This record gives sequence, structure tokens and C-alpha cells, in this order.
Amino acid sequence: MNRIEEIMKIEGFKTLTPIQKAVVERKDKNRDLIGISTTGSGKSHAFFMPIFERIDPDLDQVQAVISVPTRELAWQLYERSKKISAHFGVRTALITGGQEKKEGGLTPQIVIGTPGRMKDQFLDDKTLRLDTAKIMVIDEADMTMEFGFLEDVDAILSHMKDDVTVMVFSATIPEMLQPFLKKYLTNPELIRIGSDEDFAAQIRHILIDRKHKTDAQRVEDVLSAIHPYVCLIFTNTNQEAAALAKELRNDGYDLVELHGDLEARERTKAIRTIQSQKKSYIVASDIASRGIDLEGITHVISVGFPKELPFYKHRAGRTGRAGRDGMAIAIYSPKDAKAIATLKKQGIVFEEMDVKNGELVPVKDRAARPKKADPLAKEVSRLTVGRKSTKVKPNYRKKRAEQAEKIRRRAKRQLIQNEIREQKRERAKARQRAKNARQG
Repeated sequence: MNRIEEIMKIEGFKTLTPIQKAVVERKDKNRDLIGISTTGSGKSHAFFMPIFERIDPDLDQVQAVISVPTRELAWQLYERSKKISAHFGVRTALITGGQEKKEGGLTPQIVIGTPGRMKDQFLDDKTLRLDTAKIMVIDEADMTMEFGFLEDVDAILSHMKDDVTVMVFSATIPEMLQPFLKKYLTNPELIRIGSDEDFAAQIRHILIDRKHKTDAQRVEDVLSAIHPYVCLIFTNTNQEAAALAKELRNDGYDLVELHGDLEARERTKAIRTIQSQKKSYIVASDIASRGIDLEGITHVISVGFPKELPFYKHRAGRTGRAGRDGMAIAIYSPKDAKAIATLKKQGIVFEEMDVKNGELVPVKDRAARPKKADPLAKEVSRLTVGRKSTKVKPNYRKKRAEQAEKIRRRAKRQLIQNEIREQKRERAKARQRAKNARQG
């Protein structure tokens, strides 16, 4: 049994995903590589396998370096590598700003860490030699560039051997990343994996009109109509995530909050809570859409569409893993029309739905629907029924108009009050449902 087969047995893999198979079976294992594949396609093991295939457990030096943009991702990779490392007797170290782990004080053979912290130990403190590595992996390269960590990676690579094998993995390769790739990769092999019938995500994309409600109210409407094992709820900013999480908690939802405004300790705690799968609801900002690797995510809710549309695909990609069914629900407002049209052109098929009596129901074609009567006109008509006609007097048109406006204002107040009462009833029902779910 070779090492790849041993790893598959350790991890319980019956077969390899397309990106894993393409990387493992390539002819020149020392050639630089660019691997492009969608979120959730198994990129992590696509570089773990060739790394462990080439590691010498008896060689007391760093042999592989894996760079990731966030400490949460680094921690996840480190945890994921433990079984394989233990099986082959390989020492693996986690090097991040919040924590540092080494096996028995010995030199690690694999280093997993964030660019800034690894650069500090390698070039500034000189406490860890990375220039002995024969493999350098840059995971989530586009995210690394976006967060401004490419300079640290640049500094590390510029002090490594010329023959180091550089492997870059990402969901996308933006134009701004090209100069870096040309600088450090020599004649790289490009592996680009599209959808595959065996591993393609079976995701339904649902549109829900926010209408006149707040984000929290509309999210609660949706939550009342779905029965998720784990539901990821995404907002576009850290502030929106914090505000939404607070309101949902106040309404009785037991959830995990994860975004960039949390302290490092709070983020680590949140990630561990998520990994324990003790909570069904996770409210996160876009940074977490690339920082959570969790099986069992059945639903994703996007509160609005992100400015960077690829992030919508990253969000949706958290569900429907490895061929399983998933549902991506987007709560939209009129400002999202352009984003929706663009995504439709890119091949995403949206179903427009609404929530009625705690269920998702299709919205009929708007053009085919009869126009709704003006509710104020209906209310004005009701309030004026039975009024006695009066004789025509001077300025009667002005007085009549003032009277109609007065009635219209009263009708509007009445409609608003009715709407507020209805919203309160719906929120009370949601709180009761959440309470029943916790007790059950």
C-alpha cells in the first residue's frame, strides 16, 4: 500500500475528488502548480497528499510550508493534519499570531501558519528555518492577496531555495495576482476543475424579497420555513453581522457569531463551537465564508448580495458538498437587481419564492399577476361609506380635498398600526418556535 492509499484509508475516502485526483496523478511531482477549484472540492487534501508522499520522517528539518491567510484556516488545517501526521510519525507545527504548537520542542517537518507570523519567526526572530523546505503551498491565494498578506509570502519565498516546489491553490485567480505568480512559479502546471457530475453541488438558489421588513424579521421568516441541520447566515459587513446576531438572540435563537470585529480569542472559541456542531445557526461576515469547513451545512442565507459577486458563490458553496443537496437563499431588495441579473448570466438559476404560513412557496410570474388594489384607497372608501351628502357651498372643493386627505391620513395610520401588530404576532410566534426547538 502506497502513502496515498494509506491516507485515503486514514481519512475514510473511498475515492478522490477531481482536484485531488488531478494533483496526485500528475507526472512531474516537482513542477510548480496552480490549482483552481471551487470551495468545498477537497483542495486541502489535494496538497496534503503530495506533501506526506514526499516527507522524510527521519530528516530533522522543515520540509514543507503551508501558508493560509487567517489563523482560523490555519487551525483547521492543523487539526485536519493530526491523524495523518501521527500515522507517518511526522512532526507538524502550527504558527499563528494566537497560538504556537511544536512537537516536543523538536524542529517541525511541516509548518502550517499565517504569513505574518511565519515571516516573523523565519526572518525577524530567526527561531525557525523555512529555507530548508522543498514544498511551499499557498492556500486561498486570492484571499491572501485581498487581505494584504502577499508581501509577507513574497518575503518568505524570496529567502527560500530556487528549486522549492510552489503550489498555489485558490477558488479564483484575479488579475492582480498574476505578477506574483510569474515571479515565483516556473512553467507551472495549471489544473482547473469545473463542476463534475460525481461531486457537483446540488444547490437550489432561492430569492426572497425583503419587502418592507427588517433583515432580522425576514431572516426569521425564512428560518420558520426551513429545517436546517446547520444554517450559515451571511451579511456584507462585520457591523451587520453583529447587529443581526444580537437581534436574533433577543428573539430566542441560539447561535454562533463569527466576523472580523471579534477578538482573536472570541473567533477561536466561535470556530471551535462551530466544529463541535452544537449550534444550528451561524451568523457570519464574508471573511468566514472562506474560513469555515464544516460538514452538514444544509442551508445558506445571504442577507443581500456582496459587492464582490464571487463571494456569493463562495457562500453558496458552503452547502451542497460532495454531491449532497443544499439550499442557498438570498434575501434581496431592489438595489440587488443588477447583481441578480449578472449571476443569472453566469448560469445560476434562481427560484423566486415567498414565506406563507411557515412554508416556502413559489412566487408566480409578476407579469401574470393581477395588480393589487391600493390599500389606502380601499380603506378611504370604507371610511366614507354611509356619509351624508352635503349641499354645495363656497370653497367646497378645497374642503372636500382636505376632508379626503384627513381620512387618507387616518387610514394610513390604521394600516401601519395593523402591520405593527401583525409583525409583533409573527415575532412572538418565532420566539415560541425557537423556545420549543430548544426544549425539544
